[in-house]
Amino acid sequence: MASRTAPTERQKRLGSEVRKIRVAAELSAEAAARLLGVDRSRLSNIEQGIRAISEDRLRTLAHGCGCQDQAYVEALAGMVRPARRGWWERYRGSLPDGLLDIAELEAHALRMRTAHSVHIPGILQTSDHALAVFRVVVPALPEHEVALRLAHRVERQHLLESATAPDYVAVIHEAALRMRFGGRAVARAQLDHLLEKSEQAHVTLLVIPFDAGAFPGAGQTVLYAQGAVPQLDTVQIDTSHGPEFVHADDQLAKYRAQLEWMEDIALSSAASREFIHDIARQL
Repeated sequence: MASRTAPTERQKRLGSEVRKIRVAAELSAEAAARLLGVDRSRLSNIEQGIRAISEDRLRTLAHGCGCQDQAYVEALAGMVRPARRGWWERYRGSLPDGLLDIAELEAHALRMRTAHSVHIPGILQTSDHALAVFRVVVPALPEHEVALRLAHRVERQHLLESATAPDYVAVIHEAALRMRFGGRAVARAQLDHLLEKSEQAHVTLLVIPFDAGAFPGAGQTVLYAQGAVPQLDTVQIDTSHGPEFVHADDQLAKYRAQLEWMEDIALSSAASREFIHDIARQL
């Protein structure tokens, strides 16, 4: 299997799980390499996601390390098996890899939870709203990249229309609802779009009003993607230099607690829809 010059986040995640299995068993890299019949440098590349690991070798490692969690092993085996080329690969080399990694993460998530304080979730944005966001980036994006980002975002949104759409819970702060990206008409259309999407059975939209007060993680944009097993959950955080992906046990616990806090203080689904209606009527 050939080496990769730029592994995706999913490939790096699989490599990190291979290392986690080895380290949990207190097996040295040399011993693990012998177990798999590879040299140490190849094992290192596997653990970094630079090289792929076969399903047979993955199972051999899990067995040799005494990993008894069969659901976890099967989930990892599923990550190893060749998958159909994702639509996002069409943008490889044209858009930042981080944007493609977000699309791949969403495509494999069984359930998604997001929290937004200033922005509308990308997967729920209208095209006009998204264009307004892309055009206030510093430094300014060239128009051809704005067009590519918009096309990529629209394709991401197809996920919620698919037969296999994951359950999706979006927590949005009142501040994000009152931001007028693109002007009054665009903002009104965006609110109407949120109301339409909130009627889908698998979409839950919750609003945190200003008077709900303080909560942890305020100002941070978070996507919590549930994997096939809890150990493979992933959190994606927006930063000024691009998306970051975290999955350490303590980090996952922290963001679960934050999201639960935010969901607890948010309005109910019905009250959230009425709240959005009220803001829309004011525009």
